[in-house]
Parts: sequence; structure tokens; C-alpha cells
Amino acid sequence: MPRLLDWRILLLVISFLSSLQSTKILSAWKKCGDPECEKAMSRVQATADYSGPDCRYLNFQAGEEIMVYSKLARKNENLWTGSKGKDFGYFPKDAVKVEEVFISEEVEVLTKETDFLCLHGDKYPFE
Repeated sequence: MPRLLDWRILLLVISFLSSLQSTKILSAWKKCGDPECEKAMSRVQATADYSGPDCRYLNFQAGEEIMVYSKLARKNENLWTGSKGKDFGYFPKDAVKVEEVFISEEVEVLTKETDFLCLHGDKYPFE
């Protein structure tokens, strides 16, 4: 019985560490089309399949269209945020090609902690 308890504790620790990874701030700054980051900046097409490391990332197949809403700045400039249908998340800019630019003048704003939370349905994993 003590052996089973050891495994449960180990699984709990691994689960906790995974949760911490998915709340890590990827950059303190981002570039958007407006100060609220509500306007789509561009439409891109995936040039490669992409599967992200955790739930903050947008997964897609080559050929799918994605609407871009922000681009991380200063640190991790290679990550953009966008949506595909109901899915939203980060993806590498090298995995897409720009099809149409809607906003060419970008505004640099501070990121928020909530920018880096995983969303599951309409609940945040942490309260």
C-alpha cells in the first residue's frame, strides 16, 4: 500500500509542475493592431503542420487559415497569437505565410498574466 501512495504523490507533483509550465509568461510585451488587441492584424496560411507543447498553443495543419491578433515582442518574437475557428493560441511565425495584412501600424503593449493561461472551455484552470 505505501508503494501505491508513492506513485500517487509522484503523479500529483508531475501534474502540478505541468500546470506551472502552462502559466509561464512568454514575453512581457506584445504588438497588436489596437491597444486592446481586439482587431485582427492579418490573415495567414499554415505552411506546415504544427502541434504546440501545451494548451496555450494553437495546433493546425498545413493549408489552414489563421487570423493573427498579436505578436510577442522583445522576447520570443517568433511567437504570434491567433485563432482558427473556435481555437485560439500561440504559434511560431515561421510555420505560416502572410496572405493579407489588415493593420500595418502595430502598437506595443504590456502583456497580462491572463494572456498566458490555458483556457479549457470557458473555465480558467486556476481560480
